[in-house]
Amino acid sequence: MPYKKIVSLVPSLTELLFDLGLGDSVKGRTRFCVHPEEEVESVPIIGGTKNPRIDKIRAIEPDLVIANKEENREEDVEELREFTEVMVTEISNINEALFAIHDIGWTCGVQENAKQLITDIQKEMENVPDEPTLTAAYFIWRKPWMSVGHDTYIHSVLSHWNLENVYADKVRYPNTSLQELSLKKPQIILLSSEPYPFKEKHIKEVKQFMSGSSVILVNGEWFSWYGSRMLKAFRRLNVLRRAIG
Repeated sequence: MPYKKIVSLVPSLTELLFDLGLGDSVKGRTRFCVHPEEEVESVPIIGGTKNPRIDKIRAIEPDLVIANKEENREEDVEELREFTEVMVTEISNINEALFAIHDIGWTCGVQENAKQLITDIQKEMENVPDEPTLTAAYFIWRKPWMSVGHDTYIHSVLSHWNLENVYADKVRYPNTSLQELSLKKPQIILLSSEPYPFKEKHIKEVKQFMSGSSVILVNGEWFSWYGSRMLKAFRRLNVLRRAIG
């Protein structure tokens, strides 16, 4: 394999590296890189996604650092480039996520594993239930309430599963309010488990403004983690889509 020491600054791509058979080469991770759980325990933590310890990364002497345009800061990437190669992924939709798998697989010498994973994910994407489109709002944060715009990976996932994002006219992660949400009248409201850990009590809070909408808690990893988690997530989403009709 062309790279012997890889540091990953992207949780979902850390998992991808292990699932592509590159686990032995992963020598550093962020504290948010929690999958695959047992395997990552032995990998040193080099800080967070927004505040990596450059000194710790330098000490590892990596020959490749994997980063992401959204998750990691440009100034950190530039500092890392002073002493190592950095691959910066840019993922704002499903197709770009699949390309990232391809790019990492080919760059790191595990082309066949990447090719098979992409094929398996694409097959799962073809199994979307034939259910009518529902208008939907997806929340990632509270105080302030935050949703997702049309230029995000989450929006792309919603669209593929026939969930029409009522904040599609916005970009990135717009601030909103339950009052504004009540004017949009989505048929279904999805409260994510991450980054804000929505609970049952928040369903009641939302329903005070949205009595006519279905409000459900969802696993944020199904909608926001790309890489190899897409395969598990998309299988779950097919089940979820049948359940909500």
